[in-house]
Amino acid sequence: MARRCAVSALREAATEYLAMRRALGFKLTTQARHLMSFVGYCEARGAGHITTELALSWATQTTRGSSDEVYQSRRLMVVRIFARHLQALDPATEIPPDDLLPHHYRRIAPYLYSPREITALMTAAARLAPPLRAATWQTLTGLLAVTGMRKSEACYLDRDQVDLGAGSLVITDAKFGKARQLFLHPTTVDALRAYQQIRDRLCPSPAAPSFFVSTRGTRLDVHNITHTFAALADDAGICAPPGRRRPRLHDLRHSFTVASLLDFYPRRR
Repeated sequence: MARRCAVSALREAATEYLAMRRALGFKLTTQARHLMSFVGYCEARGAGHITTELALSWATQTTRGSSDEVYQSRRLMVVRIFARHLQALDPATEIPPDDLLPHHYRRIAPYLYSPREITALMTAAARLAPPLRAATWQTLTGLLAVTGMRKSEACYLDRDQVDLGAGSLVITDAKFGKARQLFLHPTTVDALRAYQQIRDRLCPSPAAPSFFVSTRGTRLDVHNITHTFAALADDAGICAPPGRRRPRLHDLRHSFTVASLLDFYPRRR
């Protein structure tokens, strides 16, 4: 009975820890999933305290059997950070040593789209069916390319956050809960206004207040749009060089940043 209570206390502590971190602005999408997986691992073994042995065993026994050291070290890091927090409340908590699974930082190089490839993506989007889906994807792709917005910011963008009269839009829930205002080029305003008219004509009674809507009138699913984009990239004939990860929707953000820097540089000479 005492062991079951200790196990429940571990889950409760993890839940409170995640709530506290989210209140500070952290999304914790992947980290929360990993932490609760570890808690479940402890519960299945009747363990009420974090030990280095348990943490290492869980981190290396991945559900897909991954032997990637970087992936395993990131899993262990999730437990290590939580253990540092928990040790102040439960002195029996063991903090896995930093050198147990050394963290190897590895940032995968983004794919930088050329203007021709962005045009090809929008042309491919125009071939989608039905017409509302084509218009949504054409405009979404163009907006991400010329503003550097994150895909989640575009999906969560509501109609009342877009002021085409003023030529601006407001992102209210950016990374770490921050907000920012973007000022749009007149051509971008024209494109958004054209989409707005098509959207309102083809979907006069949407199910969500979002600016971009699906064919059902709902908000775009930020987790599923990557599949559609992968098909668009294939249709546009865009593929990664050998040994590189395939182009992503998020890479439009990197492309915007690099293009902006290159455009700015000659003006400073």
